[in-house]
Amino acid sequence: MNQTRSPVEMSVQYLKGVGPRRAAALMAEGITTVGDLLEYAPRAYIERTAQRSLRALARQLLLPDLFGTERETVSVLRSEVSIIATVERIMEKQFASRRRLLEAIIRDDDGTRGALLFWNAHEYYRRILQPGASYIITGVPELDRLRRITFTHPQLERIEEEEHVLLEHGILPLYRITENMRACGITLGMMRRLARTALDTARDALVELLPPAVVERYQLPSRATALEHLHFPPSGDHLARARARMKFEEVFLFELLLAVNRETLRQGIAPQIPPHSPRWQRLVERLPFTLTAAQQRAIETIAADMARTTPMHRLLHGDVGAGKTLVALAAMLAAVDAGYQTLLAVPTEVLAEQHWRTISRLTSGLDVQVVKLVGSQTTRQRQVIAAAISSGMAQIIVGTHALFADSTSTGAQQYHRVGLVVIDEQHRFGVAQRAQLRHLAIASHPERLHPHMLVMSATPIPRTLTMTLYGDLDVSQLDQMPPGRQPVRTCVIGRDQLQSAYEHIRSEVRAGRQAFIIYPLVDESDKLEIRAATTEFERLAREHFSTERLALLHGQMGWNEKEAIMEQFARGDFDILVATTVVEVGIDVPNATVMLIEHAERFGLAQLHQLRGRVGRGTAPATCYLVTERHIAARVHLPPSDDEPPSVTRLRTMEQTTNGFLIAEADLRLRGPGDILGTRQAGLPEFRYVDLVQDAEIIAAARQEAFALIERDPHLRSSEHAALRSYVLRRVSQTSHFALA
Repeated sequence: MNQTRSPVEMSVQYLKGVGPRRAAALMAEGITTVGDLLEYAPRAYIERTAQRSLRALARQLLLPDLFGTERETVSVLRSEVSIIATVERIMEKQFASRRRLLEAIIRDDDGTRGALLFWNAHEYYRRILQPGASYIITGVPELDRLRRITFTHPQLERIEEEEHVLLEHGILPLYRITENMRACGITLGMMRRLARTALDTARDALVELLPPAVVERYQLPSRATALEHLHFPPSGDHLARARARMKFEEVFLFELLLAVNRETLRQGIAPQIPPHSPRWQRLVERLPFTLTAAQQRAIETIAADMARTTPMHRLLHGDVGAGKTLVALAAMLAAVDAGYQTLLAVPTEVLAEQHWRTISRLTSGLDVQVVKLVGSQTTRQRQVIAAAISSGMAQIIVGTHALFADSTSTGAQQYHRVGLVVIDEQHRFGVAQRAQLRHLAIASHPERLHPHMLVMSATPIPRTLTMTLYGDLDVSQLDQMPPGRQPVRTCVIGRDQLQSAYEHIRSEVRAGRQAFIIYPLVDESDKLEIRAATTEFERLAREHFSTERLALLHGQMGWNEKEAIMEQFARGDFDILVATTVVEVGIDVPNATVMLIEHAERFGLAQLHQLRGRVGRGTAPATCYLVTERHIAARVHLPPSDDEPPSVTRLRTMEQTTNGFLIAEADLRLRGPGDILGTRQAGLPEFRYVDLVQDAEIIAAARQEAFALIERDPHLRSSEHAALRSYVLRRVSQTSHFALA
């Protein structure tokens, strides 16, 4: 056993009362060490002076009866709450159906009575419920016919004598207890005892990670004090200060890693590419439209980046149809003019085909050789293309993951002086894959020059999240749509209006255009009354579109089959594509003018926006139908209300705006950052404390401090940054994507 190991790193198994079985249950929740236990923050707190009384709950639950329907009342009643009450008496009721009910009458501090209802496990509840004892009761409150508050099979925790003292003078923490933990005898009371033991064991060994100047500037409590007050807050003010400290630290460490990564990416020498590109100027002169101001700004900024010897790492962020490809092409042609190759990585073969055709058409007559590199090409095709690439004859290479796969008999593809790497739909490529492309580009130079890198994303992300998640990249945002591009008309309709939508699709097909019809499921489900793509495809072909050419596309098909169908639809071989959400990204059909989404209430805002973005990519007007239940559609067209379901808010937002960034802000308010954070690849810490919606000021301050620190001390050599350096080096060993030189 290592005698120098910090108590913070001690296995949680060796804390009093844990042992191997309980340690395994804790480890399943990420609690392996004493330090992990200290970071396992309470999910909520209960304070006797501020608790919800039974009387207050009854008043709250009576409100929906005054103006809502039964359906809405039920939705309000599904909120779980925790209260403190004393058990007065326990009685059993027998019903004619031979069912038995165990009922415990409870009373809170102001004398209001309620009831706990148990339909099974009577012996167990008789054993744990003691008249005269106080309990924390957690469950969904309901009103019975007597207008009493009742809880059916709630979670119960008896308040021990020492916890009564805590409740009299402080706040009691409530931890998330899983079924696995509960089965091992880990209760809320035990978690509080373990947290207290962990604090007593490790308090003196807790390392302060924030620089002293930062702690003083923002008047933050020490790390040890913050963790103490996070688990056992003496007051609400102490808890707020502890939370603020942990939020600041969490974002600071996250941004510090991004700042270190940014410095790492800036190391090395990149080719200096002159900002004036003769080929681009010739292309601009023959474009039938004028670039938007946002496109011109992005092109100028990227050109300035590439004119330096510091490698560019820039995110080109724009909504669907904002003209990112043309901006990227300006950078590609500048690289070609300077004698360098460009790699354009895309996630699907259909998108590779579309980019290859588009770039080939735009560069026609400019003396540029554009090649396509994809997995489905024959060995002979790959050999011919590989020779053109390695010799430098191929100047722009558009490809899928084949760009860094073993594409020839001699191993990975050999490139020739790559000056620029462009990655489209960057979230579809992992961190390691992006790094591999970068290394292949470096290897293409005898002098080991580093490529400029431009990553593109059409997923709208609110500004605060862009700043937080992409702190290692410079950002150019396209917030204008090209001239001639019309916004997609969006209509939320009930299922009773489907026939008129079908007639619109038929009229568009007769005019030579195409349509999408989207379903949430591939096959019908016994549990959900939801239409599915496979069965609806047959019904649509039989009953509604017997003279139109229909194709079916879903995720359970083989890769080659999916690619073939998407390519055929893009080519115009089919009129209507019946599909699941596999068409969300990676398919560009300018001829498609109608998008019909069934069960639209089941989709998230970001997904609905991406699906809508598949139409309206040409010059013809486009329409998106969001089909839902009749009563939901009716609610969408009423003024907003505080208690409306999120699905109604989502559909109304879609109908009212096509601005992806406004939609992203609304999505963030509705769902929180969880899904958006999923776009960031592995290797970075998850947020436990910070709320990316509410904590914008903390995020901005912590980010500024982290980046300023790395500017002053890029390698964290200062003695006061020793703990931070150790932290970053540990993260380096875990992820291999960050480095300190």
